[in-house]
Amino acid sequence: MKELLGWTLETIREDGSDFSWMEESRFDWAPLVRSAVSKIVEGQTLLLITDDKRDWYAEYILATINSYENSRPFIPIYNLKSCFPNVSRATDAQSMELVEDMLDISYPNGYFIWYIGDSRDNNSRFAYRNDDNFLWIMNDKMPNAFPFRDSDTLLDIKLIQLYKLFDKTLEAILYGQISLDY
Repeated sequence: MKELLGWTLETIREDGSDFSWMEESRFDWAPLVRSAVSKIVEGQTLLLITDDKRDWYAEYILATINSYENSRPFIPIYNLKSCFPNVSRATDAQSMELVEDMLDISYPNGYFIWYIGDSRDNNSRFAYRNDDNFLWIMNDKMPNAFPFRDSDTLLDIKLIQLYKLFDKTLEAILYGQISLDY
């Protein structure tokens, strides 16, 4: 069984597209994906939320992650904006606690947030409330988050490449091909 970091490097190098940008970033990536995949394997629900500019990306992820073509167990993932359209209006502590209470009741096995978007977007505030969330942040460098730049002309391609790496990692873990050790 391969370790996560070595497997990640092999997978990046085997990719047919120009994915070399990720080789150095894998050290930032590995602990984040390890945490997210561990939670999924433990039975937690993944609640995806993006800033408005990346709503297309949320739709792409949701359309592909549980495709029948994957021939694997379905992943409990939902678009938080679809489940609770007013989540971006929860900006003060009390309203965020009310949303968290609702989510705790709805997902008794636990849940975590996968936020993809600008660090200043209203939706990011909800995702920042827990350090264990899976954060892909634009235009800011923060601890426990994978950084991107909105100004990157290849941003959309990089997002799709990284999602595919996440999906491959998830599948490799589910089928026992890799361990979550470094």
